[in-house]
Amino acid sequence: MRIVSLLIAVVVLSACGSSPKPTPEAVQGPASESAPPAQPAPDDRPVIVAFGDSLTAGFGADPGKSYPDFLQQELDRRGYRYRVANAGISGETTTDALARLDTLSALKPAVVIVEFGGNDGLRGLPVATTRSNLDQIIVALEQSGTQVLLAGMTLPPNYGPDYIATFQRVYSDLAAKDKVALIPFLLEGVAGTSRMQRDGLHPTAEGNRLVAGTVARYVVPLLHK
Repeated sequence: MRIVSLLIAVVVLSACGSSPKPTPEAVQGPASESAPPAQPAPDDRPVIVAFGDSLTAGFGADPGKSYPDFLQQELDRRGYRYRVANAGISGETTTDALARLDTLSALKPAVVIVEFGGNDGLRGLPVATTRSNLDQIIVALEQSGTQVLLAGMTLPPNYGPDYIATFQRVYSDLAAKDKVALIPFLLEGVAGTSRMQRDGLHPTAEGNRLVAGTVARYVVPLLHK
């Protein structure tokens, strides 16, 4: 009995002198709440919308090599604080453009570069339809308080001189009628050169860079630093 009593006393004393193992929470402290992800600063720069077809979308060029991409770089380089939004969709006609004009309103653009008509001409659509659609687009944009820069186009020689001349006059006539800035020919210095893709219709990346330079010459007078 005495031996048993001594054993019990040793066990009790050992239990009293031992410290409980710290829990993971005691070692690490209370779990800290993860900080919410930082929200990007809102982009409050005025918007320039490049509104067009495949020439604006950058068809056939690598991502980031469309003329609106190069235009953004050029404006940044010159210190103009604007954001260029590419609203180009390949294959669109002026009728398609007129149908989606309302989609631009959410962007509240300061300037819209209107580049349409090439697909109308290539499909041999009536010039009167192209003229009417472009006129409605320009007028609607102006009435919304947006400045318009109209990009002029031409057609391949095989469409005949009469049709081409009538087609080209649409742009100069509307620019005068609606009092908007005009780029006489969007592909100036690019069309008919090695800066065009094999199809002869769309610029290469280098061609798009030159197109952006042409656009910049006409859009900069519409901007404010």
